[in-house]
Amino acid sequence: MPGEIRLGNRVDLRFYNDSSRSFHPKAYIFHYDICSEIFIGSSNISRSALTSGIEWNYRFTSLRDPDSFQRFFRTFEDLFLHHSVPVDDAELKRYSRSWHRPGAVDFLDRYDEREAPGDPEDPDTWTRVLFEPRGAQIEALCALENARAEGAVKGLVQAATGVGKTFLAAFDSRGYERVLFVAHREEILRQAARSFKSVRGEDEYGIFDGSSKCTTGKVIFASVATLGSRQYLNDRYFPRDYFQYVVVDEFHHAVTDHYRRIVDYFRPRFLLGLTATPERMDGRSIYEICDYNVPYEISLKEAINKGLLVPFHYYGIFDDTDYSGLHVIRGRYDDRELNETYIGNVRRHEMIFRNYLKHRSRRALGFCCSREHAEEMAREFTARGIPAVAVYSGAQGQHALDREIAVERLKEGSLRVVFAVDMFNEGVDIAALDMVMFLRPTESPVVFLQQLGRGLRICRGKSHLTVLDFIGNYEKAGRVRLFLTGENTPSREGGRGSSGSLEADDYPDGYLVDFDLRLLDLFAEMDRRQHTVRDLIREEYFRIRDLLGHRPTRMELFTHMDADIYQAAVSRSRENPFRGYLDYLHGLHELDPGEAALYGTIGREFIVVIETTSMTKVYKMPVLAAFCGQDEMKSAVTWDELLASWKAFFDNGTNWKELDPDLTREDYLKISDREHLSKILRMPVHFLLGSGKGFFVRREGFALALREEMAEMIRDPIFVRHVKDAIDYRIMDYYQRRYARQRNAEEQEAEQSGEQH
Repeated sequence: MPGEIRLGNRVDLRFYNDSSRSFHPKAYIFHYDICSEIFIGSSNISRSALTSGIEWNYRFTSLRDPDSFQRFFRTFEDLFLHHSVPVDDAELKRYSRSWHRPGAVDFLDRYDEREAPGDPEDPDTWTRVLFEPRGAQIEALCALENARAEGAVKGLVQAATGVGKTFLAAFDSRGYERVLFVAHREEILRQAARSFKSVRGEDEYGIFDGSSKCTTGKVIFASVATLGSRQYLNDRYFPRDYFQYVVVDEFHHAVTDHYRRIVDYFRPRFLLGLTATPERMDGRSIYEICDYNVPYEISLKEAINKGLLVPFHYYGIFDDTDYSGLHVIRGRYDDRELNETYIGNVRRHEMIFRNYLKHRSRRALGFCCSREHAEEMAREFTARGIPAVAVYSGAQGQHALDREIAVERLKEGSLRVVFAVDMFNEGVDIAALDMVMFLRPTESPVVFLQQLGRGLRICRGKSHLTVLDFIGNYEKAGRVRLFLTGENTPSREGGRGSSGSLEADDYPDGYLVDFDLRLLDLFAEMDRRQHTVRDLIREEYFRIRDLLGHRPTRMELFTHMDADIYQAAVSRSRENPFRGYLDYLHGLHELDPGEAALYGTIGREFIVVIETTSMTKVYKMPVLAAFCGQDEMKSAVTWDELLASWKAFFDNGTNWKELDPDLTREDYLKISDREHLSKILRMPVHFLLGSGKGFFVRREGFALALREEMAEMIRDPIFVRHVKDAIDYRIMDYYQRRYARQRNAEEQEAEQSGEQH
């Protein structure tokens, strides 16, 4: 329970923090020029409560009863000063993460009218709600404002489906005149346009897609497929600095070519990425695009705990379908082989239908592997008296229906089940859904959370979402245990892995997880058969090579590697391919002729120094980067060149925080060049000169130089390419580890705060 002291215009607000005894007083202390008084009792602070209302109170003044006043005043001060926690931004963040929806609060109290059917122009039911950010949106807006105050020019907000990310972007964009909203589906653009109009109250909006090329609106809603084409990213349509604020929806797609061209082309004052599934899409990390700058995040688990989404009741159902003979191509089962396994499988159809009836549903969504699979499931359910359709791209089958029509019929109740193929993973939310069915192998945490999230929106009359997951002996089947925790954070540091022990607290409030006993036996057998770390890294390397179509660089291996395998690799120095990548490639016979020639030189030793040098801070990397040109390296760098590389790194976004944890943005901007140079000399230059097998030396007229034996190496483009790749990897790995440590610390603090409060 909070208490506060007003000091002029400043409020010192604190949480009571003594778990050994309860705390439930109501007391108000007022100080006047001639005396002070205390009210103790049931009153709230209002005129009627303190004067004419029926309340039970004691009133002590320092004039009439000084002893009693002093007794209560001293007790209050003792509690306030010695049994409390100051409420600052960090404490509010911890409190928010640990706060759970009270069990007595009904979901109808949290129902979001913005998502309800109705007329968006009706001010009696919509206007007031639409114009006011609430809950997690308020927290996110504050976090974004703080990030910009610290110099951030881009940031990623990751929030579970249903939290209101589009409205958040609309609220946050109000301080900018020209705004670009980018998405990959037309319905997302239309929904976003309605949200932005409701919040910003403007009429100058435009669409930039295949049929319309508006370039003059204050807010442009653009299709990725259209705007991302090279023919439109030029001054004829939009200069690089035309938009002050850019929103990239479904930001996990930002690694694809069209998204990447848009992100790389524009130079807004701020770029906001939005995603509900940040970990990865198709194995690619999106954190790298934002340099791990995540001002705000709320996982699916936290959103359920706060009552923003309904809980789920998950049933893992044993499916005796044999997947052992099927081929995995680029991390996914071959759809053709899955088709052959599912189509005509009468026993499987009966099992699915039997479980559907057992758990009851008014509106269900089933995820299938192919058009043929969706068509057959719709036919089987319809034949058994349950109205069902198939929805997929280019739908032309007997049971196929356009997605928008299917959604409307499902909402109105004339349809009971929609079987979909990659058409409902994102962008479409049906609040009334009460069941989702996973009818194909679960191969990705991203897709799993996307599909689970389709049915978690709050709706009148819905207490939970039923999840039916039909699980066989497919690869990585046991990882679903971890997916169900609904956490956003990549498990690259401190991850438990697919077979790590999970407890009740790892799952959201109100959950039910029920696995068939045969599945538990299957998971145990899979855990026992896990390969060695060395085998896993090797298999992952070749998977990524096949995925890319060429041998991966360090950065590509880092970006595409499974999070758990990466963590296992870097936690074992002997197995870690990043601590000597040329050695690792040599052991796999993967070096090309040029690299084979490099392998036997001191150039390899120099690269190993970069890969293995101790890096508690990131200071060495901008110094090393100063040596790198386009296709060759410099043999020495001047103080001016070092300073330019140093400032280019620390001026970028919030990198300046790495210089000192107590530094403010204002303090950083006041640092003189002389002070920067002093730090460069004391820290990275000093340590590079004293280590690195003598590769770095002093040379007259320069700040730092390479020893003479490196003269030939620095003209070799293959050597330069590996040096740059090693530096880029070390910087990105540092960002990732810093972000993971920060998240782990916040989670621990939130747990401790929850116990104390």
